[in-house]
Amino acid sequence: MTLYTLSFCSAFMLGLTGLAFHRTHLLSALLCLEGMMLALYIGLSTWPSHVSLFSFSIMPMLMLTYSACEAGTGLALMVATTRTHGTDNLHNLNLLQC
Repeated sequence: MTLYTLSFCSAFMLGLTGLAFHRTHLLSALLCLEGMMLALYIGLSTWPSHVSLFSFSIMPMLMLTYSACEAGTGLALMVATTRTHGTDNLHNLNLLQC
């Protein structure tokens, strides 16, 4: 396993582990999701040079655009839930009451 593969996999697994174990606040869950998306972006943008493909690919730009839209939507949902429920604690949110 190369250093490139090890660093990409460890960054993604660190975000996944943080999402699985530290779900107390919505902001921490959103930050873990953003870290996972950035690890995927780095892996997707450096993969063509790693396998000696020098063609232009639009997939990293689409991934970055999707990540920005996901972050904006998540922050808007966090502001909305903080205004309605008074906190961003995930244990206080109940989807059946909405």
